[in-house]
Amino acid sequence: MVCTYEQILSDLKKQSYAPVYFLYGEEPYYIDVLSNYMERYLLDDTAKSFDQQVFYGKDMQDISPILNAARRFPMMSDKQLIIFKEAQMVKKWENFNLYWNNPLQSTILVICYKGKPDKRLTAFKDIEKKCVVMESAQVSNYQINKWILSYIKQWNETAGVTNQVKIDERVVQLLADSLGNDLTRITVELQKLVNGRPAGVNVIDAALVQRNIGISKDYNAFELQDAFVSRDIVKANKITQYFAANKEHAIQKELAMVFSFFSNLMIYHYLKDKSTQSVAQALKIGQYFVRNYAAAARQYSAGKVFKIIGYIRETDAKSKGIEGISYSDADLWKELIYKIMH
Repeated sequence: MVCTYEQILSDLKKQSYAPVYFLYGEEPYYIDVLSNYMERYLLDDTAKSFDQQVFYGKDMQDISPILNAARRFPMMSDKQLIIFKEAQMVKKWENFNLYWNNPLQSTILVICYKGKPDKRLTAFKDIEKKCVVMESAQVSNYQINKWILSYIKQWNETAGVTNQVKIDERVVQLLADSLGNDLTRITVELQKLVNGRPAGVNVIDAALVQRNIGISKDYNAFELQDAFVSRDIVKANKITQYFAANKEHAIQKELAMVFSFFSNLMIYHYLKDKSTQSVAQALKIGQYFVRNYAAAARQYSAGKVFKIIGYIRETDAKSKGIEGISYSDADLWKELIYKIMH
């Protein structure tokens, strides 16, 4: 049976357990959250010593030790918990399907497979019919803003009335641009921000972000977009030269952000409905940022944007040495900023 993360977590909190869970996908975050929850809460501390085992794929050639453990009866509880982590590292899955066709009801077997199994194999053919299955798919970059806001909302729901946290949409965008779509990393950094607030401070702002996780509030992709919108060549050069001097701002990574901005701007030019809601939906951005594109459209015609996209592609090619000539990042940025602004 295919279930969502929310469905499985809800059932676990109700102490409603399935005999076999198969958690897989390219995004490890939800797999880890569920397996860690089970490891921590399903059995009490006394029973864990006897009835809880964790196996790791890197230590195994096949799954026979897992199946042997799953077929044993619990000693100190009415259930035993078997967690198989790094399952994707095991190549031999013979007889797995035999177990899940007739699982031991006193065993809770949790398989954590970070990746996508070959469902053409006999072992996996009927997996969705026989097990509780969850796919943890990667979250798209355009969905990260929404995910961050959702995380903060969930935190607030458990924090109590006097400890509510607010986060500015500009800061959300800053985090999304800087951290990418690695949910585990984003969660770690958000926890630093929430827990690192000074007493009495309930707003996560750019200064707090810089102090706690080292993302500059002045030199980042979001501020570079602002420089483009206002055609502030001095600010744009300062930011890009900062990028060139810092390895964490690899030119290909930052160029991807610039490309995304101007690609969206091209789409904006040709939208018939330029209402805030319509633009936000079309560009998959927060409504707060629509005004940036409206302002940028007044600065750059569709024809100019078309040329800028070409300049960005040329810069990307040069940065990868496609022309056979080595350019410094600083020189590539200077040339690109000049072409964009003139």
